[in-house]
Amino acid sequence: MIKIYHNPRCSKSRQGVKYLEDKGLEFEVIQYLKDEFTADELKEVIQKLNIKPIELVRTKEAIWKENYKDLELSDDQIIQALVENPRLIERPIVVNKDKAVVARPTEDIEKVL
Repeated sequence: MIKIYHNPRCSKSRQGVKYLEDKGLEFEVIQYLKDEFTADELKEVIQKLNIKPIELVRTKEAIWKENYKDLELSDDQIIQALVENPRLIERPIVVNKDKAVVARPTEDIEKVL
């Protein structure tokens, strides 16, 4: 089943949900700010995205700038920062089987359908 990691306060995330609804697809919405990622879950999603952990970080967020920006962090440390501060995670993330995409722009969802 398709999953969308969603933040209802984010317009891009809401657009992703609407896109899937408009396609008539069945999908599961995971509000990752409430149902937080574990480090292992996040590693799995990053692997499906085929990116480095730093590529999933919203580096313009104040939390990142104030706490992490000038540090040399390993991939595991970046993942731990994302687990502890889920607002730093780019969104929405759409996962379908072994593929995933950060749906920015929304049409990128097509890449995993």
